[in-house]
Amino acid sequence: MKILVTGASGFLGGHLVEEMVSKGYSVIGMVRKSSDTSLLRSLGVELRIGDLTDPESLNRATGNIDIVVHLAAYYTFFGKKEMYRRVNVEGTRLLLEAALRNGVKRFVYCSSTEAIGPVKNTPAEEDSPPNPSYEYGRSKLEAEKIVRSYGKKGFEYTILRPSGIYGPRNVDDISYWFITAFARNALPTRIIVGDGRNLIQFVHVKDVVQGFLLALEKLETSRNQTYFISEDRAYTYLEVYEILSELCNRPPPRIHVPPILAKTFVTPVELLNRLRGRVDFTWKTSTVNDLTSNRAYSIRKAMRELGFKPKYNLKTGLKETIEWYRENGYIP
Repeated sequence: MKILVTGASGFLGGHLVEEMVSKGYSVIGMVRKSSDTSLLRSLGVELRIGDLTDPESLNRATGNIDIVVHLAAYYTFFGKKEMYRRVNVEGTRLLLEAALRNGVKRFVYCSSTEAIGPVKNTPAEEDSPPNPSYEYGRSKLEAEKIVRSYGKKGFEYTILRPSGIYGPRNVDDISYWFITAFARNALPTRIIVGDGRNLIQFVHVKDVVQGFLLALEKLETSRNQTYFISEDRAYTYLEVYEILSELCNRPPPRIHVPPILAKTFVTPVELLNRLRGRVDFTWKTSTVNDLTSNRAYSIRKAMRELGFKPKYNLKTGLKETIEWYRENGYIP
């Protein structure tokens, strides 16, 4: 059984392919011409050049493939709206068309809890009303709808929605920015927006890998199903700060600032960053909104149907991640 993994050179892709190779899977990595493929080459993985905006390259990449695991995406929370549609939405459609044309048997799609976004009732179930607050999440939700539409044509699929992924080798997303900013005692991490009791949920990259492997091992069970993949509990921001404080050897923030006041401080810095073409997640009014909303999701379905059982709690996972950041010079 040959499995094509798109986005194989990325953070999650590298960890997934590494584990699949160790378990004897026949893995083919789809990468772009500009991708860093050093890890994949060291694993002896066959590589195929593909781009989600190039239909012909997708047709070549999906040839003689049994299962497609689709991880590749335009992954940023502050990107260009047309790129979300072009890559995440239409790119997924083009990949599905190519896979269907080439007789692929199953399509495993990596979505995100951002397709649901902040929730009122916690923990949210898979069928909770979607409320994505970022264009990224909206594009993931739209891509999910496209995947399900192909399911109505008889094309089998599985959709996995990881929460905020963190772990070693993660150097370019929100978890990375948040952890490293806290470790450097950056100004925004010295205060608590609101009461700090809103909920946030994370998942270690190795547990996400576990979720994907279980979906592949239990093809019949996971057929045409959607699952949240995360740690089995959410944390208040106060709890997250306490854990990070212990691991980073710095005092936790104690000053509480009302959201409206926090936005007043953040707005001019955000505008200045925009003029300079700089993205800094810690200086965003949208981040203030996130800190005062709940992102907590139930993984009961994945545990019950797939046998998913997270191995990392947040403290254990962050300890490993922070040690990796220190060893590689990302934080002092």
